[in-house]
Amino acid sequence: MAYLANASAMPVTWTKASASGGNGDCVELARHGGTVAVRDSKNPDGPAHVHRPGAVGAFLAAVAAGQLVPVV
Repeated sequence: MAYLANASAMPVTWTKASASGGNGDCVELARHGGTVAVRDSKNPDGPAHVHRPGAVGAFLAAVAAGQLVPVV
């Protein structure tokens, strides 16, 4: 995983997650070379985390299966 301080500086097209609601709590994804970048849509100039596609796929599968417990 890589960490980038300013996601808006990346030369990519960000896509909002299809499960995002209208409450502003959204995650955006972008393909960046052979990787996938993830950022918080409320903070487009904030950080992005860049992962291998398999890692993002495993994370999304775990979320969909209800295997992750939210931290409040």
